[in-house]
Amino acid sequence: MSDSQYLSVPYHVSEREHHYGKNVHLISDPFLHSHLAQLCSEETFQPVINELVTTLYSALLKIVVNAEFPQKMKQTISRMASTHPEGIFNSPIIDSSIPVVSVNLARAGTLPSHICYNALNYFMNPKTTRQDHISIARRTGADHKVTGSEVSGHKIGGTVDHSIVLFPDPMGATGSTLVEALDLYKRHGHALKYIAIHCIITPEYIKKIQEKHPDLIIYALRLDRGLSSAKALKEIPGTHWDEERGLNDNQYIVPGGGGFGEIINNAFV
Repeated sequence: MSDSQYLSVPYHVSEREHHYGKNVHLISDPFLHSHLAQLCSEETFQPVINELVTTLYSALLKIVVNAEFPQKMKQTISRMASTHPEGIFNSPIIDSSIPVVSVNLARAGTLPSHICYNALNYFMNPKTTRQDHISIARRTGADHKVTGSEVSGHKIGGTVDHSIVLFPDPMGATGSTLVEALDLYKRHGHALKYIAIHCIITPEYIKKIQEKHPDLIIYALRLDRGLSSAKALKEIPGTHWDEERGLNDNQYIVPGGGGFGEIINNAFV
């Protein structure tokens, strides 16, 4: 007989309250927040930076998989089955048949995407798990303000029909990068889900995504709105969205952690 406690394996994300919509998840995790605080510190340099990013994205992927990936029942014949007919275990597991795409948004997303792609190959079907690459950068005007993002090249390995597409990108600042990437992918089929996995996002980012691609599911460790009004900062995020601000005049996140593309690659250009 099957054990009734394993007829389902429920999972609930530990997340903070907000008023941005059901597709936004602000993860509440002291362990991960401690690592992110160290990553953002001006005293943190390589090689510690890459170790922190690895810890963060290994854990963030686990949260996203538990919450968003479909499950299926699996019967496992254990080593005890040869001597006990009860040595058969039935339980839901992650459905490994679902195709998955991890998207490298170069350059800040290169290491996070590789971490996710490598981990996915161990429990999903490696034959239907792939990593795509998009060379994308901010486009700025004469006043040095961000006017959008520009794709200079990409390697997309096929359709995304019936796939789960992951965007492991540390910073969700203006939202321009994700909008361009989603525009591109939606020309390559109809994915089962699009999921962004971030360390830090801003209210401005959420607003742009909700306007352009409201189907994107967002997971983030931290919401930075340091330039918001005093009234907004006292309330639950999203209460006074029009008074929330997380970007300075050059579209960098405050308090933020500096440009993650720069610090991860130790290349400040």
